[in-house]
Amino acid sequence: MQRNFPTINHFRSFLHLPKISFNRRAKRLKKALTIWDLRSLAKRRTPRGPFDYVDGSAESEASLSRARYGFSSIEFHPSVLRDVSTASTVTTSLDHTFDLPFGFAPTGFTRMMHSAGEVAVAQVAAQFNIPYVLSTLGTTSIEDVVSGAPKGTNWFQLYMLKDMARNLETIDRAKAVGVDTLVLTVDVPVSGLRLRDARNGLTIPPSLTFRSLIDFAKKPRWLADYLTTPPLEFAAMSSWNGTVAEMLDTLFNPSVTFEDLEWIRERWGGSLVIKGIQNAQDARRCVDQGVDAVILSNHGGRQLDRAVTPLSQLRSVVEEIDGKAEVHIDTGITHGGDIAAALALGADFVWVGRSYLYGLMAGGQDGVTRAVEILTQELVRTMKLLGVTSIAELDTRHIKMLHSD
Repeated sequence: MQRNFPTINHFRSFLHLPKISFNRRAKRLKKALTIWDLRSLAKRRTPRGPFDYVDGSAESEASLSRARYGFSSIEFHPSVLRDVSTASTVTTSLDHTFDLPFGFAPTGFTRMMHSAGEVAVAQVAAQFNIPYVLSTLGTTSIEDVVSGAPKGTNWFQLYMLKDMARNLETIDRAKAVGVDTLVLTVDVPVSGLRLRDARNGLTIPPSLTFRSLIDFAKKPRWLADYLTTPPLEFAAMSSWNGTVAEMLDTLFNPSVTFEDLEWIRERWGGSLVIKGIQNAQDARRCVDQGVDAVILSNHGGRQLDRAVTPLSQLRSVVEEIDGKAEVHIDTGITHGGDIAAALALGADFVWVGRSYLYGLMAGGQDGVTRAVEILTQELVRTMKLLGVTSIAELDTRHIKMLHSD
């Protein structure tokens, strides 16, 4: 074999030095290729209490782990020799057209994870033309979220409180700022036992005890942001000092029934979505009461330990409702392939929660953006490898469930 002495041009042909960047956050986020990479970054940058509040679930945490296992047990069946040079992720839901078939689910105490909080999340949702649902337990007011993302699709999630006047006031406030979709969460008659929060002694807002201060001091950027930004307030309720479980059991109304849906729907007037459905019979009763969509959810595994997984109930609910209302799903979704799987099994729309919160903790608003980028890239790649070019093409031909509850 003839050998030549390498020239400078030869070296240049394969030597590619990275561009020098002084934006450490951007470099850090660019290296995150999966939601789990964002989770690792989030864990390094967030105190244990707030991180575990996001990352954990109830008691043995079986409800969450089983939900994730359900998605990992999916078997995809690709079709080949299709032109997949382009693929559209555009979809419609509740009279809105969105650029992606997933949105940001409601999460409580978001400014505890990162000072940018709900406004940053809403702005990213507006940027990608997807919906964001502000929680009753959000730490930014309805008015501030809407004004912070005026071009976004901002929806509101309602917990029914024992204080009926406060419920009515909250509904009216959401209507007044132009919110057109109300998401009523119905799976929290009492608080689930979230052992990580109990063991961490987490309170809302976080208490600066000797133990927590040591933990907070290990995350100086988080602590500086927390101490120099406005105190945590709630989207639709008064302030609170105590644990999450104490708040839920003290303020939430455990006597809400199907009969309440009628007056809520009449008072609201816009689209009504029920979140927390876990079987086909309850889904049908909600539809019979005139709701526009149901969200199959076990509250991210944070309520009933060993609860049924939403994915395992999806087909039966879709068949029971038979197109009379939309069927949405959340819990355990950390990959674009999970989104594709849910859509193929009949879901009209998908909601993510922890996935974008990991991004928020990892890098503020830029981290939420990175979470959407990751999920979108995974979704599009999955679609193309399945041989489909639109959301509407995804169906049961492309999927088999190897495991169910």
